[in-house]
Amino acid sequence: MVGVVYNVQPQPAVEEDTRWFRAGAVTFGVEYRVVDPEALAATYGDDATAMAEIEEKSPEGGFADTGVSIHVVGAADGHEYLRFDVFDGEPHYHYVRPAGDHNNVVAYDTVAHGDMLTFAVECLRSRLGDMLRHAHGDEIAAELDPVVQGPVVDEVEAAALAALAAQRR
Repeated sequence: MVGVVYNVQPQPAVEEDTRWFRAGAVTFGVEYRVVDPEALAATYGDDATAMAEIEEKSPEGGFADTGVSIHVVGAADGHEYLRFDVFDGEPHYHYVRPAGDHNNVVAYDTVAHGDMLTFAVECLRSRLGDMLRHAHGDEIAAELDPVVQGPVVDEVEAAALAALAAQRR
């Protein structure tokens, strides 16, 4: 298994900060996020086990980063199977299994692979089925329709670029 495995699920999308795009079997969300120790404590503070795991795996000073998240959610079940965190400091992506006990965080190497947003969009276009299956979303992967997804991925890419541009002004 690549990356770091957490039992803690990723922070949920903040609805008022997220634009959602339905694409058949999946729904994509684009959200500009600010992650810091205070935000994590607000989300997980009532769960001592989750906070202990986050603190154990946190860098000194805690997790702190900003950027665009692209959420990949099953349209029928509402579970987030994948997330691409196109962050400024430590870009990464998640495989989130529906059992709720497995959140695999994979660091993204910008030196080897270039811009992470380009990578994420390419994954949505050509690797989504394989990635969903890896996250135990086999039924959703079987229902994917590239004809439906293609134009929606274009919208997701435009929304992510706009969110990044708006925050960098």
